[in-house]
Amino acid sequence: MALVTPDVAAALPSVEKDDPLSPVLSDAYDEKASMKGKDGVQVVKEAEWFPGDVYEDVREIDLDENGKEKPIESFADWSLRLISLEDDPTLPVWTFRLWFVAIGLSCFGAVLSQIFSFRPQGVYVSQLFLQTAAFGLGRGLELILPGPNHVFPLMRTRNTAFWRFVNHGRFNIKEHTGTLIMSAAATHGALAINIFSADDLFYGFQPNPAIAIFTLLGSQLLGYGLGGMMKSLLVYPTYCVYPNVVPTVQMFDVLHRNTDNFLQKKRLNFFWILFVGAFIWEWFPEYIAPLLTGVSIFCLAKRDSPWVTRVFGGAAGNEGLGLFSLCFDWNYVGSGGSAYGALFQPLQTQLSLFFGVAICCIAFSAAYANNVWNAQNFPFLTQLLFHENGTEYDQTLILNADYTLNRTSLEAVGLPWFAPSQIITKIGSSLAFGATITHLILWNGKQLIEAITVARKNGIQDAHYEKMKVYKEVPIWWYGGYFVAAMAMSLATNYTGHSQLPWWAFFVAVGWAAIFLPIITTLYAVLCYVPGTEDVAQMFGSALIPNSPHANMYFTMYAYNSTEQGRSFTRDLKIGQYVKLPPRCTFTMQTVGAIIGAMLNYVVMKIVISSNRDILLSVQGTNVWSGAAIQSYNSNAVTWGALAKDLYSPHGRYGIIPLSILIGLVVPIPFYLLHRKYPKWHFDGVITPMICTQIGALSTGINSSVFGTFILCCVSQFWIRKYHPKWFRKYNFLMSAALDGGTEVMVFVYSFAVGGAGGRVVDMPHWALNPVGNPDYCMRLT
Repeated sequence: MALVTPDVAAALPSVEKDDPLSPVLSDAYDEKASMKGKDGVQVVKEAEWFPGDVYEDVREIDLDENGKEKPIESFADWSLRLISLEDDPTLPVWTFRLWFVAIGLSCFGAVLSQIFSFRPQGVYVSQLFLQTAAFGLGRGLELILPGPNHVFPLMRTRNTAFWRFVNHGRFNIKEHTGTLIMSAAATHGALAINIFSADDLFYGFQPNPAIAIFTLLGSQLLGYGLGGMMKSLLVYPTYCVYPNVVPTVQMFDVLHRNTDNFLQKKRLNFFWILFVGAFIWEWFPEYIAPLLTGVSIFCLAKRDSPWVTRVFGGAAGNEGLGLFSLCFDWNYVGSGGSAYGALFQPLQTQLSLFFGVAICCIAFSAAYANNVWNAQNFPFLTQLLFHENGTEYDQTLILNADYTLNRTSLEAVGLPWFAPSQIITKIGSSLAFGATITHLILWNGKQLIEAITVARKNGIQDAHYEKMKVYKEVPIWWYGGYFVAAMAMSLATNYTGHSQLPWWAFFVAVGWAAIFLPIITTLYAVLCYVPGTEDVAQMFGSALIPNSPHANMYFTMYAYNSTEQGRSFTRDLKIGQYVKLPPRCTFTMQTVGAIIGAMLNYVVMKIVISSNRDILLSVQGTNVWSGAAIQSYNSNAVTWGALAKDLYSPHGRYGIIPLSILIGLVVPIPFYLLHRKYPKWHFDGVITPMICTQIGALSTGINSSVFGTFILCCVSQFWIRKYHPKWFRKYNFLMSAALDGGTEVMVFVYSFAVGGAGGRVVDMPHWALNPVGNPDYCMRLT
């Protein structure tokens, strides 16, 4: 029996059965209702409707030949067994509720995301949190606004276009999705904020607010235009699963589809119980009992040992590696709103991640113990630059008034030093860049070429894509216009903002982004892995525009940030395709969200810096505020932009860093050859770019969650997924959504109530679970 109704039978693509990256594998077909097409390719002759959807308890698609539920394995499983094909094109979309909730939540999310960017650990505003807030606000407006179909008779009005616009009835899935996409676009911070923060903190320069905001907008929309023009390659095909959006899509299903179904009610209750539980619990590790952020038996046993702090401490920013610590803070154990989450990231990706983390622990410890690069003169983990004797390096002493390098001053002051943990991190990033290119060619090259060919011929066959054909598509020239307008805006602010980036280098940066966007997004969509290209972009920029840290920052912004924005843009387009939101609504929501985010990100950044300048310039910061991300960005800009020839040439102190790109090109080859020789040994599951990236994973922030996340990954992605596939399908991703949502609601309330986001910090009194110094009782080293 086939999987879809006759009207979407054509959505099932023609595939070869043994193709490991086929959008829909052979189990998606009824052998009796199929025939052989050209070249022996399997095609559907006729599709017979199978009753039920993802909210049903069990369907034939979920069962193997023995009548037992199959694990979620292929792209077909992700696309058709976890995500609903249901759609009602008649649902109203352009409503007052959509605009009111979306704009309000976008403002809120933009403020929150900018606050999070100054926390000691990278935490993001989760889409699941925004989704929860949007649902509550939408349902609230449904009850308080008058309309022709209001549930309360006294609130009913005449059935006119105006009142249908105000409140047509139940807050529906399309309004909800549009709200989420706008608010998500507003919260995806731009790299330009790091430039303006570094200018303020390290150079004493503050750009004109209008120029700053238009710089933000131009850098955001460049990536949006690129992503939109590549949507037929990066969004439409079934193999572009985007695993980290599945919890979001399943939450839409639970809240809006077939809500009278018994199983749906059960799943909804499950969600809200976990959501409220996470909100209540999170007050303990975040505020009342910070020790729960990282319980380390080793630190409790040996409180006066620097090495115990370096290896086993990790509950405070830049404290240590957190080895074997137990973290009970979902902010760090869960996804934190990022691509890496124990409950949804594929097992092979996570195993590669944790193998790389193990190498990181060994490399950092060995370098410090053996005093490599004078390691013992500097803090174990830090993002700042130092003199060789360990005193902090003042970069302004070697720069001219226009922030270009002054050679005479450099000879007097000397070259800066990094802590070895930062050097190893950069080596890992360079290795990962080279490994990403080779990995994609060896493992996915054939599939990418086929996907490009299909996209060019407009021959995409995907069940969700076919369902979207009832809506007006966004013409490709809209995205082209987007791209051209963003280029013009960026060029204008480039010169009026005195970025020192030549016009020709700007075009090279945009070309870099256009080349690497499909590579990065494909790996993200298939493996839930985001390759980092920031360091390599800085390296490339230093070769093009030497002796200018400021120009290097802007080159990196256009080369790297455009790929990040394009990746987030295609992810949101995929959400729209999964939920069946009209493409033109998605386009509008993303554009408006980006504009709102650019303005508010800048305003909040200025407020935070003015209130916490000394903390943001310190090595360890506090458990609330940290300037680690800005410090790292500035240090990289100075060393690459002004000192690349001195530090990174083949004979320079850190020449191994650029050389590591060439080494990285070779890293995936042994595993590929081993897989060809021993195909049953699963060497194809080794994701070498991820391993290389994680070599520097613990170089900053709170690191106490690594061990707990690994345990949770094994339980969810191996034991439950393999031995309890039914529970995994119905509840695993929903659990991720509930825990993320409840945690982030708490973090927002905490940040403004007592955490200082509202301008006032209310400290929790010290007690046994909130000690003075490091929260895990490790010896304080900085």
